[in-house]
Amino acid sequence: MSDHVCKAHSPNPVMCVCDHNPGGECHCPPNECKCDQKHHLVNEIQQGHNCCATGGSHDPVVAGSAHDHSMHDHSGHAGHDHSGHDHSGHDHSGHGDFKKQFWWSLVLTLPIMYFSMTVHQLLGYPMPVFFGSEYIPAVLGVILFFTGGRVFLKTGWQEIKARQPGMMALIAMAIIVAFVYSSFITIVQTLGIEWAGMDFWWELAALISIMLLGHWIEMNSIMRAQNAVGELAKLVPDTADLIQGDEVKRVATALLKVGDLILVRPGSAVAADGEVVDGSSELDESMVTGESREVRKSVGDSVVAGTINGSSANLGEGTLTVRVTRVGGDTMIAGIMRLVAEAQSSKSKTQLLADRAASWLFYVATIAAALTAVLWPLLSDPTPDFVLERVVTVLVIACPHALGLAIPLVTAISSSKAAKNGLLIRDRKSFEALRNVDVVVFDKTGTLTEGKRNVAGVYSIEGRNDSAEMLKLAAAVEQYSEHSLARAIVAHAGENGELVAKDFRVIPGVGVTARIGADVITIGGPALLTSRNFSLSVNDLLKANEENALGRTVVYVLKESQLLGFISVGDVIRESAHLAVEQIKRLGKQVVLLSGDAQGVVDSVAKKLGITEAYSEVLPHQKSELVKRLQADGKRVAMVGDGINDAPALAQAEVGLAIGSGTDVAIESAGLLLVSNDPLGVAEAIKLSRRTYSKMIQNLIWGAGYNVVAIPLAAGAFAGLGFVLSPALGAVLMSLSTIIVAANAQLLRR
Repeated sequence: MSDHVCKAHSPNPVMCVCDHNPGGECHCPPNECKCDQKHHLVNEIQQGHNCCATGGSHDPVVAGSAHDHSMHDHSGHAGHDHSGHDHSGHDHSGHGDFKKQFWWSLVLTLPIMYFSMTVHQLLGYPMPVFFGSEYIPAVLGVILFFTGGRVFLKTGWQEIKARQPGMMALIAMAIIVAFVYSSFITIVQTLGIEWAGMDFWWELAALISIMLLGHWIEMNSIMRAQNAVGELAKLVPDTADLIQGDEVKRVATALLKVGDLILVRPGSAVAADGEVVDGSSELDESMVTGESREVRKSVGDSVVAGTINGSSANLGEGTLTVRVTRVGGDTMIAGIMRLVAEAQSSKSKTQLLADRAASWLFYVATIAAALTAVLWPLLSDPTPDFVLERVVTVLVIACPHALGLAIPLVTAISSSKAAKNGLLIRDRKSFEALRNVDVVVFDKTGTLTEGKRNVAGVYSIEGRNDSAEMLKLAAAVEQYSEHSLARAIVAHAGENGELVAKDFRVIPGVGVTARIGADVITIGGPALLTSRNFSLSVNDLLKANEENALGRTVVYVLKESQLLGFISVGDVIRESAHLAVEQIKRLGKQVVLLSGDAQGVVDSVAKKLGITEAYSEVLPHQKSELVKRLQADGKRVAMVGDGINDAPALAQAEVGLAIGSGTDVAIESAGLLLVSNDPLGVAEAIKLSRRTYSKMIQNLIWGAGYNVVAIPLAAGAFAGLGFVLSPALGAVLMSLSTIIVAANAQLLRR
């Protein structure tokens, strides 16, 4: 149990500490909620899940706005498996302390090293001597052991209890042995007792500082990759406009029920899944579908929570009345959240190679020390101080200085190099796995294409040659519209659109119209031609159909009763996309294209880029299913995407790469982020992943190799040949191993 002060409860309430709430924090505002539990909204304590034990009041409106629990699936939480989260090796509640602990330890380590007689004898520098100076290493070493070394002692003991000794157990063993032996040597020397030996205060300090530095670097990258589900929940507004009779009342989204009527104004987000019962508008569903095209919604159409009503009220339409059909854990956003969480939690908890090496080294060092203590008295007649020094030297030399830096140093340098190339590494396991992927799956929109509407072509009808003038007229009219097509046309016209339109109005279901000078200009889709009984020539019809087949939207421009031509609006392939696909293929990877877009445009993009396998009209859950299907065939998959609809697939794939211009959810679900939005970065990331892994293996060989050679030498295995490794020489070899590992890591910068 622990005490915690909470603004919502009586002072200093008693809080339960459990695996789901390791710090014993309260879950109420302003504290961070550690789980998505329904009982936080209804002032209950859930039995069997000791997250909260308090008599405080939970206001549902406040709780809903603070944490937005409405979007979490509470019904299935009882089956949430916490066993899959392996916390035994590290104390994840204190990752932020590694930085502070390192700097504190470094402050203590420097004087310990400077006033150490062993280091002084090795380097031969002048050392001031004054009253008590010989005790500086001991005093500061004791302080460092119980402060900076505490995290290793605690987590090392957890590894031992779990019968999975690794890096932490090895470090804990080394610093305990160094501390006990050094304390003993200091005491006997102070008391004037004759005993041969040297202290290891300097070794204790160096090990703790180097290991804290390594874990600071390591944990810093891990902690940046934990908020995917939280980003999804942020899409849904905290409040909704509830229609009650003739009144509209703003209520917390958490209070909505199936059957409620809500009002969705232009520019606002939809609060819950539902069906339109009144009004029509254009909704931006890009945050859910990942596609750039706004979707028209009218009576009878379904809408999804988190989507944005993009139309403006001054167009004569735009406000929607929606009947709620799904709330809470049943909404599409909640479903995507579950897919993301399930895919992430299903990842195998593989340990780092360094941890496995440390585990082996722990047993090797322990066995070697035991054999040293037993065999020396049996095979020879050594003095007790000699045997004890041999045993201690074996255990201390086993401390993984170089091994502890082997991975973090390469991690830091590769992360820096990747960042310079526009790649941010959020998850190290994903980055290391990238070298071995068999398939790279690209979502089309926003990755290989620009992901925003652009004018693809401006065409005068057969017999006319005034497309530039037609574009000016269209831009002048469309500048009053907030439709995505209108914005694309205005942007394309640029400064050439200097004409002024008046009397702008919307023709429902047809298009828009305005007056420019004495002429009435009308712009609309195929319905405009039908309403005016216009017909196209064969060539114009073929061209329009060709644009439609490519997934582009065609809008027609009329001047009074005369058809001037049409404008094609679509997405644009990135300039580097073709080269990116080509380079990935050269690296021996298969390239797959998928999209929620129409088959015509997907097939067209695939053909232009030389991609032979493409999937169109794919829904969010189908994208993750496709990844699973590829994985079932024994293939390792890298997924590249940018939209919320890509989040489940990004999480399911062995490696997820998000485009920097994508949604926060896609970014949080991916292990790697291409800040530059350049798909060429995927090929460069694969190359860097290969080089990085190679350096890691080399460093592990150097780091562990030193211990493999030094341990038998320290034990005295070659004493018969007249060679016994002294602690001082062991320190030199240890330092040399660390320098080699550091220098080898620097080669990655080239």
